[in-house]
Amino acid sequence: MARVKWIQSKISNSISGTSDLAEPAVNLPASRSPSGSNYVVTVGLGTPTKNLTLIFDTGSALTWTQCEPCLSCYSQADPIFDPSQSSSYANISCSAPSCTNLLSGTGLPPDCNDSTCVYGATYVDGSFTTGFFATETLTISPTDVITNFEFGCGEDNEGTFNGSAGLLGLARDPISILEQSATQYGQYFSYCLPPLSSCTGYLTFGRGMDTSPSLNFTPMLTVGQTSPHYGINITGISVAGNPLSIPSTVFSNAGTILDSGTTLTYLPPTAYAALRSAFQQAMANYTSAPPFSQLDTCYDFSGVSTITVPVITFSFSGPINLDLDVSGMFYWVNASQVCLAFVANIADTNVSFYGNIQQRTFEVVYDVPGGQIGFGAQGCS
Repeated sequence: MARVKWIQSKISNSISGTSDLAEPAVNLPASRSPSGSNYVVTVGLGTPTKNLTLIFDTGSALTWTQCEPCLSCYSQADPIFDPSQSSSYANISCSAPSCTNLLSGTGLPPDCNDSTCVYGATYVDGSFTTGFFATETLTISPTDVITNFEFGCGEDNEGTFNGSAGLLGLARDPISILEQSATQYGQYFSYCLPPLSSCTGYLTFGRGMDTSPSLNFTPMLTVGQTSPHYGINITGISVAGNPLSIPSTVFSNAGTILDSGTTLTYLPPTAYAALRSAFQQAMANYTSAPPFSQLDTCYDFSGVSTITVPVITFSFSGPINLDLDVSGMFYWVNASQVCLAFVANIADTNVSFYGNIQQRTFEVVYDVPGGQIGFGAQGCS
């Protein structure tokens, strides 16, 4: 909820076809973080290469990892990166143009320490990272290496990063990996978020072989005037094949952000009320459970051997229709408290979010030069 409010506030403050490229592709296995709320991949950093597991996030631009010497570091599974042990590490000067770019990528102006660029990035839940902005060799695979990759070497990092070594920023911004790898992968990437912790998905850079047999595209929009986020246009929602009575202006008022780093889907109150009502009617035979946090439609499935749920379908400009996987409908607290994974915004004028739970099992393709985002069912399972 805090992440959603933060992005909404930044956007409100700022508001006063397929490419023919044929770049090579590299595929990384993706898995759920221990908390289940984020998704991670493992990359190599430095010379010699040290493996680091990072959260990949389409809503953030800066890539960073915890670094020695740590002034304050949270606990992570991988050994903390030590730049003094890498022959390819170099700090970035305060006078370098890339240091100036930090403002757009992090929302905070850079600082200087003995002419060395110092970055800072804060996140909506109070988490933060600060340290030296530097260049290093990033190894995505044994044959895919990005030299002089600009990243944050964080010496003071605190927050809820769930044991990961940092973050891989995929937003549309000059400091993101999307832009820094543009010559290799043509600003084209895709992923599939696995439905369970025991399953494996992927993050692919470049135009590889699309895995889904049913890939369809919707226009990529900009929400706000200078937003680095990926916007899409929801045109309707159906429950059990029945379109909900939602005015067309409800979704077009402020737009919708597709975000791998937001767990739930946040809808305009008018749309959420219609979805909740139709879903509750279809699930009337199941025992209700108490609300969990901001999730107000929950069920007790303990002792139930077979569960039949109505299909929830999202329609986007294109037109394309997505039937959500069952794993994309619910947030499981436990068997006796399983909740509909949607939340109402404060007002219909707030920006909506299409979260990562609803994206599970779909191949999601970001074709930035082509200005489109693709969805394909059964991209992973």
